[in-house]
Amino acid sequence: MRTESAPRFGVAFQSNKTPAEYCALAQVVDAYPFDVVSVYNDLLFQPALGPLLWMAPLLSHAQLGPAALNPYTLHPLEIAGQVALIDHATAGRAYLGLARGAWLERIGVVQPRPVQTLRETILLVRHLLARRTEPFTGQIWRHAAGATLQYAPLRASVPVTVGTWGPATARMAGELADEVKIGGSANPAVVSRLRPELRLGSARAGRTEDAVGMCLGAVTVVDVDRERARALARREVALYLTVVAELDPQTDPAWLERIRAATAHNDLEAIARDISDEVLDRFAFAGSPHDLVRQVESLVAAGATRIEFGTPLGPDPADAIRLLGEHVIPAFRSERADFAR
Repeated sequence: MRTESAPRFGVAFQSNKTPAEYCALAQVVDAYPFDVVSVYNDLLFQPALGPLLWMAPLLSHAQLGPAALNPYTLHPLEIAGQVALIDHATAGRAYLGLARGAWLERIGVVQPRPVQTLRETILLVRHLLARRTEPFTGQIWRHAAGATLQYAPLRASVPVTVGTWGPATARMAGELADEVKIGGSANPAVVSRLRPELRLGSARAGRTEDAVGMCLGAVTVVDVDRERARALARREVALYLTVVAELDPQTDPAWLERIRAATAHNDLEAIARDISDEVLDRFAFAGSPHDLVRQVESLVAAGATRIEFGTPLGPDPADAIRLLGEHVIPAFRSERADFAR
């Protein structure tokens, strides 16, 4: 059992399920020591707020939050309101996930000055939750003096996770955030690449070098049948591979061109066939519980402080949650001790 520098664990759901399905999954999750439950807020899916509020009464100890909201389709005033609702519903266990957002060009939404926009979004959300009365005057956002929230948030500030692969955003997060999340990656090399940028930002703000956690989250397929799990993971990774593959420092350019060509023809089967075992391990948690333990070990050694197991979790999500809770998390810490926190 590995207890030194044990990571926190999260589980993340896509926002495409019914209320009954979320409630059933929340009850399974709550039987195990998951630290965080997230819901994606991806373009064209349900808003994460609904599933989070449906699950909140059934989750007794985990943090809950969206992974992630973006300030280009949702104003900071609305972001503050959503996280305040989740915080009330969880008795103070909400967190706020923020990112610049992906695929927004498909609906004609431009994303200028993303680092400054995310910076000011964090500051304005905190300004609003604290019900400060002075004006907020930024380069991107303005908020009038005296325009305070007409309700009382449970907390004046909530933990903020910033999703990014970029060094400039990581430095900004080092100054302001509580955690950085690298979404769509299970590659230790990405942790090693961004960790110095995170620490640089923390030092610039006078914070300690470990003030900001680092989370990696990716497609997860865990099953007792290792080959079945990895085959399904390849198909799931194929859906978004072009979004993240170009960001990974170990991506082969010739391979990436093949993936882009197959994506242009919507040939997901060709993409899945072209995902080697080595590539799969960089972009997904896939295989038996033993395989996932091995992957988590390498990420923790690189400096990750939280692992987020993402959709679809497994051929049967509930069974997958049980495998994670009974065989992966206990490899790193005592379940009983964790629940006793």
